[in-house]
Amino acid sequence: MLQLHGKRLKSHKKSKMERHIQRVLIKVSFVAATLATLILILLLLQIPETCIPANAPKKPHLRFPKSTCDFSARNYLPHHKKSARLWSSRSWMTKVSSYTKFFTQLYEMGVLKNHSKVLCVSAGAGHEIMALTKMGVEDVTGVELIETLPLVSRADPHNLPFFDGAFDVAFTGHLEEALYPLQCAGEMERTVRKGGVIVLAVEHTNDEEVKDIYRLFRRSRLLHSSHVNFQGRRVTRIVMKNKASA
Repeated sequence: MLQLHGKRLKSHKKSKMERHIQRVLIKVSFVAATLATLILILLLLQIPETCIPANAPKKPHLRFPKSTCDFSARNYLPHHKKSARLWSSRSWMTKVSSYTKFFTQLYEMGVLKNHSKVLCVSAGAGHEIMALTKMGVEDVTGVELIETLPLVSRADPHNLPFFDGAFDVAFTGHLEEALYPLQCAGEMERTVRKGGVIVLAVEHTNDEEVKDIYRLFRRSRLLHSSHVNFQGRRVTRIVMKNKASA
């Protein structure tokens, strides 16, 4: 009898403790849920719908903000305005001036004329295109792996998309940077007419190095080479005459 009473007493105490623990857990859960709700409300109250002023101009005049509080004006510039800004910079004009001086000497040598059809290979951003155009050359084409319109179109210097003998003059100042110089040289020869001229501007080189470069052009003969100042440095100008188009 005593044993049965003891078991009942232990069971009652255990049940009472379990109920107490359960009540504590419920209270803790309620407090946690309440705190989470209050924090969420505070966060929502602190986040504005937008920081963009009501009178701000709409797209495309204003670039879309990176975040709701990024309302600083970023006026969208059309391509022609971006180009005009670049072309009016001192750095741009200095490079164009260097090319103008370089090509003026070709005029004096009789290599270049206003009616010449000129191809500029690996023309970069197009400084030489602008220089030639401003000098009065009527037909100038610039190509590069990455286009920079309206001056330079996209084309692979190793596989030029032009007919044989399409140009009177071909110029490049970046033959040394070509992945396959021999193939690039062959493409320049192919696209220049018989009797046309190929002009190179390379790093300052001696006579033996000039011969090595000249040997890349298998269908041309060397007219002359000279050392000139170009963009504040000494370079070697090589002029060749195409003996036959492909």
